Amino acid sequence: MWLVVAGFGFALVALAHVAPFPFLLEAMAPGQSIWEAPKSPGAPTVYLMYDDGPNPEGTPQVLDALAEEGATATFFLIPEHVTDDTAPIVRRAVAEGHALAMHTRSLSLTLKTPDELTAWLDTQSAGIEALTGTPPCRLFRPHAGIRGGQMYAGLDRAGYRLVGFGFSLWDFDWWWMRRPDRLARRVVRRVSDGSLVVMHDGNHRKPRIDRTRTIEATRILVRGLKARGFAFGRLCDLVSPAPALPADDVTGAAR
Repeated sequence: MWLVVAGFGFALVALAHVAPFPFLLEAMAPGQSIWEAPKSPGAPTVYLMYDDGPNPEGTPQVLDALAEEGATATFFLIPEHVTDDTAPIVRRAVAEGHALAMHTRSLSLTLKTPDELTAWLDTQSAGIEALTGTPPCRLFRPHAGIRGGQMYAGLDRAGYRLVGFGFSLWDFDWWWMRRPDRLARRVVRRVSDGSLVVMHDGNHRKPRIDRTRTIEATRILVRGLKARGFAFGRLCDLVSPAPALPADDVTGAAR
């Protein structure tokens, strides 16, 4: 009996840290995370998000697709992937109306003290601003969505909010082959006003990974959402206006 109780307790604790939806940790830290945006007073709005970039190969193609289809998004950047070579891609994203937020490629942030996490966020945000001219807004998504109480304390101290995503509204397909049309159709069918959709323009281990699937899925997804009457919002605008560089201030933008 005690083994059953202990196993159930362990499962609850584990789920609190990895669940792709708000759970125990969010109940203890209300208002410190975003899993769904408020309903829009106008057209129903969906928030597209791209993780793990910038990718020198994939991100420009994602930007091309968004520009062609007329949609905006929020790019959750891995600081180590923002370099002299990729900074022009980030500047292009900002110039084209997209927003920037913070991501990470490491699970180690769950082990940092609140002060250490605050220092990491400040340092990495300043580094991105120095290279691109634009700081990320104060939104952070942990690697694989894994979080903890110390992380929430550090984010609160730094003035950040943790960002999740809608259940099943990301670019996975369980055991099925990841076909762009299947992914897009599933998301189009399940979104509602305020939904957060996360896709990947990069990879935490392979900065130049082929993201053809994401690019094709983006086009199909945006067309399907438009057909349903959805508009596209920038998640950063929910916490503070995401600054945009004037087009004539953007030099060397990668296209």
